[in-house]
Amino acid sequence: MTQSDAIVFDQPRALGMRRLALAARRAGDVAVQIEASGISTGTERLLWTGEMPPFPGMGYPLVPGYEAVGRVVEAEDARRLKVGDRVFVPGSNGFADARGLFGASASHVQLPEGRLVPVADDLGNDAVLLALAATAHHAVRASGRDLPELIVGHGALGRLAARLTVALGGQPVVWETAPARQAGAIGYAVIAPKDEDRTDYRQILDVSGDSTILDRLVPHLGRGGEIVLAGFYKTPVSFAFPPAFMREVRMKIAAEWRPEDMEAVCALLAGGHLSLAGLLTHASRPNTAEAAYRTAFEDADCLKMVLDWRAL
Repeated sequence: MTQSDAIVFDQPRALGMRRLALAARRAGDVAVQIEASGISTGTERLLWTGEMPPFPGMGYPLVPGYEAVGRVVEAEDARRLKVGDRVFVPGSNGFADARGLFGASASHVQLPEGRLVPVADDLGNDAVLLALAATAHHAVRASGRDLPELIVGHGALGRLAARLTVALGGQPVVWETAPARQAGAIGYAVIAPKDEDRTDYRQILDVSGDSTILDRLVPHLGRGGEIVLAGFYKTPVSFAFPPAFMREVRMKIAAEWRPEDMEAVCALLAGGHLSLAGLLTHASRPNTAEAAYRTAFEDADCLKMVLDWRAL
């Protein structure tokens, strides 16, 4: 396999699909034919707008995407996978003429076998949510002491964080300002922030990405309470010091998921304790990707958009 059709960001607000050459295969690489890939409304939105902070490997042209599922089609020297296995793909850097900092929004990818996660057929397209679920698990467990009692944001990441908190024995409340996103709770309550009256939360998990949120959260913490920041904030995060000082607030940042987070999520799914259902609200074809990205970024009713690569 030497070529792949891929979504390419040529520059901010300019994307299309074109044929790319794959980089020379390295020992241990596995080739995967992608079935479906998700669109991230966090990092990919910043790539689209050009607001993504500098990262090693950043630049254009770039193949986006780190949420994909597909079938192994080449596995010559693989140790655990074989042709036909269904796998989750967390991105690929295997393109010869485009950057692949993310790199999963393509018809075919190649990457080291160790980065692939075997998935059950019965997960269907919901398997594209595994990275988001693992990210949510990493955030939920970031404290090391308490589960979140308040989660801010009821998009796909917030819902997964709430479902995981429930699965792990917690009883979270979720804040959501958009009426269209206040429905759909499973085992937890969703309220508008204006209706909140608690001032004794031990842990608050913010997935809103709102860099001005801290001054609204601090008054709802008890003394020694903790705020975990798991959104992606494109502008500096700041807060008024005196209220945080009086409560001895602790803050922590939860970044990308680790292998143990993915293992935990897969175990919860296998045991029937966690569901990914109902979060894929929109689907499109890769050849209409620009419209699909705009819907994913601009339509509040869209929790998660997937591109169906079987529809090429």
